[in-house]
Amino acid sequence: MDHIDRALLAELQRDATQSYATLGQAVGLSAGAAHERVRKLRERGVIRRTAAEVDPAAVGGSVLAYVMVDSTAWMGDSAKDFAALPEILEAHVIAGSASVLVKVRTTTTEHLQDVLRRIYAIDGVSGTQATVVLETFFERPVSPQAAHQA
Repeated sequence: MDHIDRALLAELQRDATQSYATLGQAVGLSAGAAHERVRKLRERGVIRRTAAEVDPAAVGGSVLAYVMVDSTAWMGDSAKDFAALPEILEAHVIAGSASVLVKVRTTTTEHLQDVLRRIYAIDGVSGTQATVVLETFFERPVSPQAAHQA
């Protein structure tokens, strides 16, 4: 991956709806060359999908919580159990005092409590500790340039 691919990725993350002509102009390529580069990035799995960014509060997901999940056994095989709960946006096996970290969005704290009950019902889960987000300063996508500089 070269600096042009990284610039294309940054542009697409900023606005994935722009035309290949606009995209190419932003990185110094023709529309055809930009299209070909993007196609290759998709084929290699660098671009996993294209999606619209939705304001969670506008669609009823105003409560955000991160939940540490304790377990009595290895949870690495429980991905499908966590994925079955639509309120869980992310799930990660982690090192540390807990086994799994999940990111949850719900409509209310009562709804969050229901999700916690359903997480607790997953085989092997022995407890949860939820941290409710009061305010989000910012969220950002992966930066192709910053990742390259590290």
